[in-house]
Amino acid sequence: MTPSAPSIPVVSPGGGAYQVFTDPKAAVDELKSLYEKACDFLCETFEQNASGEQPPSRFRAFYPEIRLTTTSHAQKDSRLSFGHVSAPGTYASTITRPDLFANYLEQQIALLMQNHGVPVQIGYSTTPIPVHFAVSRNPDITVPQEGAMTYPLRDVFDVPDLSTTNDDIVNGVAELDDSGAAPLAPFTAQRVDYSLARLSHYTATMPEDFQNHVLFTNYQFYVEEFEAYARQMLADPDSGYEAFVGPGYHRITTADGELPTPPKLPQMPSYHLTRPDGSGITLVNIGVGPSNAKTATDHIAVLRPHAWLMVGHCAGLRNSQRLGDFVLAHAYLREDKVLDDDLPIWVPIPPLAEIQIALEKAVAKITEYEGYDLKRIMRTGTVATLDNRNWELRDQRGPVQRLSQSRAIALDMESATIAANGFRFRVPYGTLLCVSDKPLHGELKLPGMASDFYKTQVARHLQIGIHAMETLRDMPIERIHSRKLRSFEETAFL
Repeated sequence: MTPSAPSIPVVSPGGGAYQVFTDPKAAVDELKSLYEKACDFLCETFEQNASGEQPPSRFRAFYPEIRLTTTSHAQKDSRLSFGHVSAPGTYASTITRPDLFANYLEQQIALLMQNHGVPVQIGYSTTPIPVHFAVSRNPDITVPQEGAMTYPLRDVFDVPDLSTTNDDIVNGVAELDDSGAAPLAPFTAQRVDYSLARLSHYTATMPEDFQNHVLFTNYQFYVEEFEAYARQMLADPDSGYEAFVGPGYHRITTADGELPTPPKLPQMPSYHLTRPDGSGITLVNIGVGPSNAKTATDHIAVLRPHAWLMVGHCAGLRNSQRLGDFVLAHAYLREDKVLDDDLPIWVPIPPLAEIQIALEKAVAKITEYEGYDLKRIMRTGTVATLDNRNWELRDQRGPVQRLSQSRAIALDMESATIAANGFRFRVPYGTLLCVSDKPLHGELKLPGMASDFYKTQVARHLQIGIHAMETLRDMPIERIHSRKLRSFEETAFL
């Protein structure tokens, strides 16, 4: 029999009873107050006890949470895919960074009150805040590595707990919490905190700078084009854009501002053309491979963007395609393997009409081709995503047969991963690729093979992605967030 650990006194900030709110803004203000009080407590106690002997007690603070109870089976407006719970019961979710998510929280709480006619309750949960996340907003405090202190950190402070940092909710396998409440939001507070920390690490920009419309690319040229476009927008006082942010936390607000390049770029450099309400555009250079695509989307998803699109390069699989032709994905052949445990391969990834139409119209506007003439430069069909960049160096009979049977028209290493994670996280997704080589037809990606047509199309490609995003920005939120992405029993929060 394992001996029980000796009881250690636990010191926490004062809590108090749950408060009832019928005003969404007041509810969010209470979340902010509780969260700041908890983080201040952890920061102060950590600074006081980071050096010296182990204190005689543990220090613990808790995430605030939102709770809602409804007893009615009343039919809600079924046109909306979010903002309501599926059945009577109690629902709850822990909350972090209510300052960052204030607008989102107000919107979601307001919909709950409107659809169910009941108040929400705000108070402290029973989930401890890991000290790492509490002090991360204070640049003057650093949490040392295990072993650097004179006592084990986890003996005095709480550290991240995988049982509340995983994707059980979005993967559809979450259970009721200890109080019997079902999840109200798609992510727990610890899961969100973990991703916010990872975003800063991978992109060298702040989570606050990410916008609601995200473009992914696998080619540095698009970054240069995006910066040029951003400077044009900053020169136009009517554009609605206010700043351009790059890696290293550098920010410019004028067209001629200096944007230094860090001596060492992060793994996934990100660039943000911002608007005051967050409706601007973010570009992330994820590099090559499905693992990078999964990593980026795993963490950006907690910010609840309104859409993300892949605008990268691909291999054309049809002899009729030219280098520089566009490919609009209507389906995905998933051989990337990185999401198989989270989203089984038999799950279809449907095209989303709003995204497809926005991309097709953007191609027509930027290239000045319309209707039937669009087929001169763009094909729609299946995009295959593999995890082997040099697949053509093996015996081609197996891969080529599968590609032919799937009717695939293009091949890359990221698009299906990004689309599948969009489906998994309920983030509207789409793909528009540019053909950069044709390995099945002897046109490999080699120096000197790029034609003038190809160079022109590459320059247009990012403009098409930007224009599509600006079209989507003007859509009502209830239209862009499709019901196709919601399952039988969904969280009320988007």
